[in-house]
Amino acid sequence: MGATAPIPHLTVITFLFLLPTIIQSHPSTYSLLPTIIQSRPSTYSLLPTIIQSHPSTYSTISVTDFGATGDGQHYDTSAIQSAIDTCHTYSTTKPCYVTFPPGTYLTATIFLKSNVVLNILEGSTILGGTKLEDYPKEWDKWYVILAENASDAGITGGGVVDGQGLEFVVKFNRRKNVMVSWNQTGACSGDECRPRLVGFLDSTNVKVWNVTFTQPAYWCLHIVRCENTSIHDVSIYGDFNTPNNDGIDIEDSNNTVITRCHIDTGDDAICPKTYTSPLYNLTATNCWIRTKSSAIKFGSASWFEFKNMVFNNITIVDSHRGLGFQIRDGGNVTDVTFSNINISTRYYDPLWWGRAEPIYVTTCPRDSNSAEGSISNLNFINITANSENGIFLSGSKGGLLRNLRFINMNLTFKRWTNYIGGLVDYRPGCQGLVNHSTAGIIMEHIDGLDVENVNMRWFDGRTVQWDNPLDFRPSTVYNISLLNFHSGFYRQ
Repeated sequence: MGATAPIPHLTVITFLFLLPTIIQSHPSTYSLLPTIIQSRPSTYSLLPTIIQSHPSTYSTISVTDFGATGDGQHYDTSAIQSAIDTCHTYSTTKPCYVTFPPGTYLTATIFLKSNVVLNILEGSTILGGTKLEDYPKEWDKWYVILAENASDAGITGGGVVDGQGLEFVVKFNRRKNVMVSWNQTGACSGDECRPRLVGFLDSTNVKVWNVTFTQPAYWCLHIVRCENTSIHDVSIYGDFNTPNNDGIDIEDSNNTVITRCHIDTGDDAICPKTYTSPLYNLTATNCWIRTKSSAIKFGSASWFEFKNMVFNNITIVDSHRGLGFQIRDGGNVTDVTFSNINISTRYYDPLWWGRAEPIYVTTCPRDSNSAEGSISNLNFINITANSENGIFLSGSKGGLLRNLRFINMNLTFKRWTNYIGGLVDYRPGCQGLVNHSTAGIIMEHIDGLDVENVNMRWFDGRTVQWDNPLDFRPSTVYNISLLNFHSGFYRQ
């Protein structure tokens, strides 16, 4: 028998050049890559050439290949960030997926970059840290996941991002939890200094889909100065007694589409805001919402224009307010349509803004130094509401409500909680809470309201004492049209 042929010795360089062929025939060898790179850092420079000639090879990277443990006890921040950075550096033509196998990945802030998609698989959780040192020094970068100036970045996979929001509760209270504030650092002020969950800032072509966000300590999904954002099939769960845990905040961003989302949280669910520039072209469809605040709320940050918004086929359940406008800072709102909306609103503790209004449209200035914004061209079409309170339409002397249309609406009013009614809520700022008899629609400072095919029903019993269908503030309401408007008692 002849001697056995010696096994050839592959240098690291030779191995890297042969790697695409090796992986194709033996995929398991991919797990060797991090070890080789760690032992021979100089060979890392060869990767661009290999990836350029074999772009499909590195379309997916696992965080465990970079040392992530996924045990929920040890921080995996460095491993996750290394995986993101590698994807970003060597994927220039198509997205690279950073995959999280089943497990719990405790982390400080991670920075998502262009062409990188976090692929959080079912059974896996990214767990946000709860210590101040887990977050950057700048308070406006306090996110568990943060993308800045990124393009074609996203999050998907069917897994969970958990902000551990209950760890930030100082005192649990059924009325409203008392929360931690990191304002002692001097980086921020007030009682809302807590980390947000996910933020995309100054980014384009953002995509978030098929993922669950849970227990944010503050705002959950924050879209800031972004262009072309798609959010679909996302579930958001926030503690129902925690303030400021908004679902989706869209700030100064254009061309945003939200669809098939489930949002169950304490504070506002979908919340467009304008701080530094206008907000155009927002569409939200096929969503389910429950909140102790507003299901959909414009503002209250409203320094610039809102224009071209569509909200269609949305179910709002047991919320403190349905469709809301809190325009407080001089920005104007125009061309907004709500259609095919089912609303159920009820009273909660008055510590929360809202008084069970199914529709709430207001423009009063925040304070004496604030400008008055206007709201015009609002359409409410095919709306069904079951509520403990009526609709509130309140412009201001310099910020009229113009050209509002209510078409094909069924409004049913009935009390079923024990909270005190008879209050109008102008908050934030303005007049605060004001005693006022309840009505089907309260109107002030309006020029142009068309009501067509609207049926308003009142359950007898406790509602008998507030069965006034239309309440006009004298000398402030003009150009009202009522066509096929009905109001009357409803008896089971």
